[in-house]
Parts: sequence; C-alpha cells; structure tokens
Amino acid sequence: MHALLRVIKFALQDLGRNISLSFMTVFILTLMLLSVNVLWSLDVLTRQAVEAVKNQIDVSLYFVPETTDKNITDIKAYIVAFPEVTDLKLQSREEVLQSFKDKHKSQPEVIDALQELGDNPFGPTMIIKTKEPEDYKKIIAALNAPEYEKLIEAKSFDNHEEAITKLQNITNRIEKIGFGLAVLFAAISFLIIFNTIRVAIYTQRVEISIKRLVGASNWFIRGPYIVESIIFTILSVGATIAIIFGALQWIDPYLAVILPNGFSLTNYYYSLIFPLFGIQAAAVLLLTIISSSLAMRKQLKV
Repeated sequence: MHALLRVIKFALQDLGRNISLSFMTVFILTLMLLSVNVLWSLDVLTRQAVEAVKNQIDVSLYFVPETTDKNITDIKAYIVAFPEVTDLKLQSREEVLQSFKDKHKSQPEVIDALQELGDNPFGPTMIIKTKEPEDYKKIIAALNAPEYEKLIEAKSFDNHEEAITKLQNITNRIEKIGFGLAVLFAAISFLIIFNTIRVAIYTQRVEISIKRLVGASNWFIRGPYIVESIIFTILSVGATIAIIFGALQWIDPYLAVILPNGFSLTNYYYSLIFPLFGIQAAAVLLLTIISSSLAMRKQLKV
C-alpha cells in the first residue's frame, strides 16, 4: 500500500509538471468521445425519425356506398390474413360523413352542397398499416382482383419511401464523417499521450536512473504513467458525460416537437449510461495504456 501511494504521488507530480500537455491530452480525448457520442446520437435520432415517418404511412380504401357489411367483413378477413398487416381500422359510412363535416365545418358552401344531396354519398373506409412501406404495394396488388375492384372506389397510399431513403442516406453520410472524426481524434490522442509520457520520462531521466540504482522494480518505474493513463480516462469520460447531458437538456425540448412519439435522448442515455460510457472508458483506458507502454518501451531500458 505504501508503494502504491508513492506511485500515485509521483503520477500527480508528473501531471503538475506537464500541466499543459496533460490538459491537451484530456481535451483531445474528450473531443474524441464527443465525436463518438454525437455520431451515436444522430444515428439514434435518424432511426427514430424513420420510424415516425413509417408510422404515418397507411393505405386508405374508399368503398362505394352500396358496399354491404358482408362485403366489408370478407375483405377485412382477406386483408388481415397477410402477415405484413399490423393494424386495420374501419370507418362506417356515418363516421366518414361526420369526419367530412368536421373537416369542412369552416366552409359553409361545402356543407350546404352536401345537404343538398339529401343522402350520405360516402361509403365505408378501411385504413391499413403494414410492417414496412414496401409491403403496401403487395396489399394494393392483392386488392386489384375483379371481385374487390368493383367495391373499392379509390385507394389512397401516402408513399414516404423517398423521405425514408433521404433520411437513411443522411445517416450513412453522418456515420462516415463521424467514424473519420473518431479515428482522427484517436490518432491525435495517441500521439499526444505518447509524447506526453516521453517528455515526462526525459525530464525525469535522472530520477529514473536513481530509482534503478536503488533497486526499484519495473512496475514501480512504470506505475506512475499507468496511473496517469487512468486519470486521463476518468477526466475525459467525466467531462464527456457532463457535456453530453448538459447538451441533451437543451436539445430534448426541440426533439419533443419534432418527434411525435415523445422520444427523449436524455432518457435514452440514462438507460444505457453504464454500458455505453463503460465501453468508452475501457476504450480510452486501453488507448492511453498502449500509448504509454510504447513510449516507455522506447525511452526506458528496464
């Protein structure tokens, strides 16, 4: 325990002597982690946006007024048999009429024209949702059969595939840019840590020689630099967590407006805080220890 405390003391002294390099090391490591987390957040948000667009897609079938309840029941049984169908809603003629009136209540000329007809001109409406946007084409093709075509007055399909494709293309570009930034910051971090340790070793070469002469072990000589790696990791991960959650508190209110499902990035990060930042801490610690080890192997002959 005494030896460990002395190792920690030497590590803190090294950090104090090279405070500017130590700060730059933590700064670059924090930038690297921030680039990774920004990339991760953008990927999560894009997937949420794609899901939101998918949830807005549906097929509406407008039946002729003469369609009977038996016809509707048969068509419904036929459609729900498709494994791609996830939801099916049916609106009666009266519900469709009321919905039309509510939609055009501010247009009295439309309501007057409807009343002049004297009868409900609308037939039942069926709204269908599937697992994926491309599944709608299969459903529409299946309803082109002659026995169904004569009952279906119109089909409405809001195709958002182009919007989904654009979102996915943006995601792919963001991933490439983010990966490049993460690699760049990792390389810079490696070089800075490598040179920080090498400078520390050079400035303490006399002390290291004395430690050797009095019989200090390899672990005792290398120990302070390993402790520095741990300190770099703790400070950079801690700074990253503080910046990320501070930024999320500002971003979340805007996300609540954009994403209709009430998705919260803050809650998402809280749910994954230990595995997500644990993996990042392990990666940074591995990077710093490898950098330190290579610097010591080159500079120290122990």
